[in-house]
Parts: sequence; structure tokens; C-alpha cells
Amino acid sequence: MAENITIARPYARAAFAYANEHKVLARWSELLAAAAALVQHPKVAGLLTSPKVTAQELTSLIGDAIGVGEDPNGRNFFATLAENRRLRVLPEIASLYEVLRADVENVVDVQVTSAVALDESQRLRLSSALKKRMKRDVRLHCDIDASLVGGAIVRSGDLIIDGSLKGRLERLSAELAH
Repeated sequence: MAENITIARPYARAAFAYANEHKVLARWSELLAAAAALVQHPKVAGLLTSPKVTAQELTSLIGDAIGVGEDPNGRNFFATLAENRRLRVLPEIASLYEVLRADVENVVDVQVTSAVALDESQRLRLSSALKKRMKRDVRLHCDIDASLVGGAIVRSGDLIIDGSLKGRLERLSAELAH
């Protein structure tokens, strides 16, 4: 939802600025991912909108559940979200944070969906080719979809490379239909 992204953006930037300045990018990735997963749980999601639950109670619940510990900056971040009734946008905050982190670390996440599991050699070749093309380090995330028949589909942001047999057959069918 565009509205959630708009709301989440300044919070993600603030979290990123703090984490980058204090060299705790990975720790904040973990905190934000855990908090995002927590607020999506049906029981917790109901508490976020309840007028009976205070911001302080929500902050304690999230802080304790994800292991913020005594980190005052983490607690303050979640307290600010709770006070402003913005905890519901934590999934978007976490996602935007990861984009900022990947950019500064010169890394790109690539989703590869293949007809069969890729072996280590194939992963290395694909990763190397993508690194050369994108001029960034590549983190591959692989899935299997047997309906592709053969080949793979590579997705990273706006880039989509459909090298699947299913995709080729669909393109051929469309050309023959014209």
C-alpha cells in the first residue's frame, strides 16, 4: 500500500542513519525483521489497534519479544512508533531499511526461480555473471517451480530475465497467434 510506504520511509531512513553511523546495520536488520514478523501475527496485530493497550505496553511487548534488551535506542525507536500508532508499518520499514542497507553495502538481492534445484556450480556461475552485469555483490535466493519446465526466471528490483522454457513457449505462442 502506497500510504504505508510513505509513512514508513522516514522511520526507515532514521533507523538506517542510526545503524549506519553506529556500525550496527546487521543488528538492526535482525531487530526490524523480527519486529515486522511479530506485528503481522494475528494476535499482536489486534493489539496494535486496541485503544486499551498503551504505547508503553506495546513497546515493552515488542522490545521483550524481539530481544532489544537494554538498548535505549532500539527501545526509543519502537516507543516512537508505538506512540504515533505506526507499529503496523514495521514490515514496510524493514523492507525499506534493507534497500538502504543493500545500497550502502553494494549488494543486490536476486530471486531465482528455476524448474529444478540449482547445484553449487550453477549458483556460482549465475552469481558471478549477475555480479558482472549489475556491478554489485549478489545474494541469490533460490526457489523451485516445476511448472517452468526448464530454465529459470531471475528477478531483482525492476530487472526480470525470463529464461524459462515455459516463458519461451508462451512468447512463441503469442507470436504465432499474431
